[in-house]
Amino acid sequence: MPKLKPLSEQVIVITGASSGIGLATAKMAAARGAKVVLAARTRDALAQAVDEINQTGPGHASFVEADVSRIDDHEKIAAHARERHGRIDTWVNNAGVLIFGYLEETAEADMRRLFDVNFWGTVHGSMVAIRHLRQGGGGALINVGSVESDRSLPLQGIYASSKHALKAFTETLRMELEEEGAPISVTLVKPATIGSPLPQHAMSVPGVEPHFPPPVYAPEEVAASILAAAERPMRETFVGGSARMISTLSALAPRTMDWISEKFLVSGQMSDRPAAADNLYAGHGEGRVRGDHEHMIRPSLYSKAARHPLATLAVAGGIAAGAFLLTRWRSEAEFGRDMEVEEPPLEGV
Repeated sequence: MPKLKPLSEQVIVITGASSGIGLATAKMAAARGAKVVLAARTRDALAQAVDEINQTGPGHASFVEADVSRIDDHEKIAAHARERHGRIDTWVNNAGVLIFGYLEETAEADMRRLFDVNFWGTVHGSMVAIRHLRQGGGGALINVGSVESDRSLPLQGIYASSKHALKAFTETLRMELEEEGAPISVTLVKPATIGSPLPQHAMSVPGVEPHFPPPVYAPEEVAASILAAAERPMRETFVGGSARMISTLSALAPRTMDWISEKFLVSGQMSDRPAAADNLYAGHGEGRVRGDHEHMIRPSLYSKAARHPLATLAVAGGIAAGAFLLTRWRSEAEFGRDMEVEEPPLEGV
């Protein structure tokens, strides 16, 4: 198993770091003494974030203006980190964009652009990262997926497709590196609904800002889970108890989850607010960790427990048991309905 350094001794690259989860991760890592390299497309937001981090300390921050859809920009990020700090210990592929709307109404060019960022951006970042991690004697590669790596949601179909693909890529890369014996930990992070500015950054085909289903968890919860994986090898980690529950129920009762999604998550995701300028083709990071959400942005007790291995087993066992009982109840209810047949009338009556 790869041996990872304490955060205070690490050099960490984070893409998509001009807002949301990426920015929260950079700030948290620097607060624990790490040297962080922030990468994104919005130069002004990056410069502002780096200034704030360096004024606060104790870690150090620098930035690279980059578009993750271009492999040359990943090389530029890696070169910057090596020139500044001599190595890379953890690479976090976090950059992502969202298209909100029905698949049939979404332009193919926009779908391809989303994949260029969400999927190919992670592929390019991973290929560059593992080369530099090998040169430095090992480290951690952390890819930020989604609960939609396991369960697609209506109106987010192409986003979910990219996260499904990202999961397959990450799992395969992990197996190949383990078979090789490379000292590189590969982690997939699967958050639930997070209170980042993602709704304000989404491209909306219907022209309204998406309304994400609750519960809405704090971006700092994802940051803490990412940094836990930077210090301790782990295969995957969910952020938010709802993410773990949705994944488990999707495996055990997929048709039930389909019905819930169809019933509540189509109209339920349509807000009455007009869509803002999206970030599909150009960066719009504004240096904010949290976005505007109608629901309260809350911490996650599940995620706090999951960052401690023994507690994780207990929590996961409880969720699995609950999912099993729900599935059994549904099966028994359906069996009972099937057995309800009309008895024939008594002869002679």
